Parts: sequence; structure tokens; C-alpha cells
Amino acid sequence: MGSRSDLKIMTAAAEVCRQFGVPYEITLVSPHRTPHRMVEYAESARKRGLRVLIAGGGGAAHLPGMVAAFTILPVIGVPINSTTSIQGLDSVLSMIQMPAGVPVATVGIDSAANAAVLAIQMLAIGNARLADALEKYRTALKDRVMRTIEELRKGGFQDDV
Repeated sequence: MGSRSDLKIMTAAAEVCRQFGVPYEITLVSPHRTPHRMVEYAESARKRGLRVLIAGGGGAAHLPGMVAAFTILPVIGVPINSTTSIQGLDSVLSMIQMPAGVPVATVGIDSAANAAVLAIQMLAIGNARLADALEKYRTALKDRVMRTIEELRKGGFQDDV
């Protein structure tokens, strides 16, 4: 993340990784205040064993794109709703308008948990344990919806309306 203020959003990604037993690291890497650190972090990530990077940013949200410029690892951007009047749209646009050859996969505003799920899906391509855990996760999501439908039915809700 680019600043400490992003921590309240980005901890959701760490929590999802924890739930799936996926090791992670979380740190500050500011493209504006510590640009050399950002370059070093991105360039060394693959050699250090990282496989997917999640980068959050608000405002102009340079971090995900700049990290993507310095690594061949997949980068998932989390647009963060900053205090601007456009509530994170500037961050979304910054992440989705990357030049050809330097993509940043982008999730919804403040959706760090979804970024972690996407990263885990990428890792699960070659990892049966993670694939099985994702299947169970999806089943739990479906079951939760089905329980809600049943509760609504019992309360007089008709799902054919």
C-alpha cells in the first residue's frame, strides 16, 4: 500500500490470505515518497518467492501501475476511496487505463478481500489444496444465500415475484 491510511482497507486482503493459509507480506511502498524502495520491492518480488502482488492506492493510484512496470508478476490493484469528491473513481480509472503490455487486474473500490480471492484463484491453478479450499469457500457462499432464501420463504417471501 502507498500509505498508512490504506491499511484499514488492505487488512481485508491479509485476512483472506490468512483464512486460506496463504503466506503474505504487507508493507508500505510509496511511489512518491519512497520511489527507490518501490522499484526495489517490485524488482525483487519474484526472486523473493512472491507469486502475485496486490497493490492498493487512492487518488491517482500510481502504486499498482508502477509496481506492474517493474515486475512480470501479476498485479491486482485495489482502488481506495480517498477523500476526493469522486469517491475512488479516479483510482479505478488510473488502474484500468494501463498501457498495452503492463496490465493491472483491478477489483472494486475498497475491495481488498476480493483482490485476495483473485490472487488465491491465480495461485490455485497449480495448487490442489488451494483449489479445494476455493471450492469449499464458494459452496459456503452458495449455502449462505440458500439459507437466506429459505428464511425469507418462511417469512412469506415468494422468490417467483
